[in-house]
Amino acid sequence: MNKEKRQLWLYVLRRHPLFIVGVVIVTLAILMAIVGPSLVPYDPMTALPGAALQPPSPEHWFGTDRSGMDVFSRVVAAARIDVSIGIAATVLAWLIGTPLGVLTGYYQGVMTDVALRAADVIQAFPVMVLGMAMVAVTGQQITNVIWVMAFLYAPIYLRLVRSQAIGERDTQYVLAARCSGNSEPRIAFRHVAPNCIAIAIIQASVNVGSTILLTAGLSFIGAGVRVPIPEWGSMISIGAPNIMTGEWWPAVFPGVFLSITVLGFAMIGNELRYMIDPTRR
Repeated sequence: MNKEKRQLWLYVLRRHPLFIVGVVIVTLAILMAIVGPSLVPYDPMTALPGAALQPPSPEHWFGTDRSGMDVFSRVVAAARIDVSIGIAATVLAWLIGTPLGVLTGYYQGVMTDVALRAADVIQAFPVMVLGMAMVAVTGQQITNVIWVMAFLYAPIYLRLVRSQAIGERDTQYVLAARCSGNSEPRIAFRHVAPNCIAIAIIQASVNVGSTILLTAGLSFIGAGVRVPIPEWGSMISIGAPNIMTGEWWPAVFPGVFLSITVLGFAMIGNELRYMIDPTRR
């Protein structure tokens, strides 16, 4: 990176400190997902005899839930499940929706209409309802949850990238590439696609957080990751009834970690809009 670009990025970072905050939060969440489960003091899926609903203490930092499982160990271990689902599902949705967006934006025809109508059908249903139905049909395995999330969010990338590709297909550089003898598929993916990627990258950073939130929502109602696998949404669901009797820690701590993680990804996505698009700086 030359001096001018380095100075530009330093200027942008100074103008957008929330981006740094988001990067720190996301980095910590990813590190917790990678190394956290191997460092926790207790097995996150094993109940401790006679330790149900113990309040936070030096022995159990976040207390224990009604089954006697250590909340701190489960909160840390749940990061691997939630963050992994969020990133994996977003990558799959990006890989499915972005090429389709380029194709439907650059080409016109029956296949384009079919793809758009399929996206309309998917987006016509509330995300939570459709996700709950699909997980119920496919099963509550983690891999199935990832594929369901990717299926639900792929139309977003299709429409975003398509809108960019439509604006690019009649530009001068596309006409020049066509006059130079380039084939239409080469023009679409070699010349048009790179100019449509930025908006998809920005959307991806936001979708990781929304996918984590949707995963937690499905698990909260019992339609996501199976209990006793540690997952923030199911932990909140299990601990919520105890709040009325004063045992708040089984639900509050996973809720705090979930909120902060989703906020971190949202900060990055919001600030990337200004950092990547020069018209917004």
